[in-house]
Amino acid sequence: MDWDFLSETFVSLIAAVPLTLSLAVTSICLGAILALALAMARLSGIAPLNWSARFYVFVFRGTPLLVQIFLIYYGLGQFPAVRHSIFWPVLRQPYWCAVLALTLNTASYASEIIRGGLLSVPAGQVEAARACGMGRMLMFRRIVLPLAIRQALPGYGNEIISMVKATSLASIITLMEVTGVAAKIISETYRAIEVFIVAGAIYLVINFVLTRLVQLVEYWLSPHLRQPRPLLVPAIQGDAS
Repeated sequence: MDWDFLSETFVSLIAAVPLTLSLAVTSICLGAILALALAMARLSGIAPLNWSARFYVFVFRGTPLLVQIFLIYYGLGQFPAVRHSIFWPVLRQPYWCAVLALTLNTASYASEIIRGGLLSVPAGQVEAARACGMGRMLMFRRIVLPLAIRQALPGYGNEIISMVKATSLASIITLMEVTGVAAKIISETYRAIEVFIVAGAIYLVINFVLTRLVQLVEYWLSPHLRQPRPLLVPAIQGDAS
């Protein structure tokens, strides 16, 4: 094992971690907003919204993320209307094409996770909120959404980790994130095993930290599941003789 080469590779790959995290954080945040809108559309009871959301989820869950990245990066530029639109300065950049593809993909999965969380809210909680005179928006913000987030958090944590790993596909459209830098080093040194071991270790550490953060949020949102602290009962002193 060439430790000098491993250390040099590690330094090179660490420099690409900010781009990987930027892709993941941006797509996850934008995808969460879109996923909530899709979940609300599914539960709205309005047929056009419901079937539009169903079709969206069907398409983006049923096609590979790699194909979606190719279609957005290479396909959108084929339409003159896109090239002459106000969005072209953004869509011609590989970073934003990758963010768009990752966002659209994660929203399709996260919407089903959020929808499951919303459906898991006990009806008694909703009825109690209505009995207290809460309006629909206040009830959704104070009662339904916090409970739904707590129920959906474990599944959504898995989706976050999947998206961090999915950022590796951005290297196919010239983005030099961790996997892109690793591929470049391999093309120069032909030492694939050592490079991918280091790259895999970096992804492992990132996902380990994310897992612990999700667990902390889950612990914070679940006060009823925490172990009660033992009561400290002072010793009873006997009467002085």
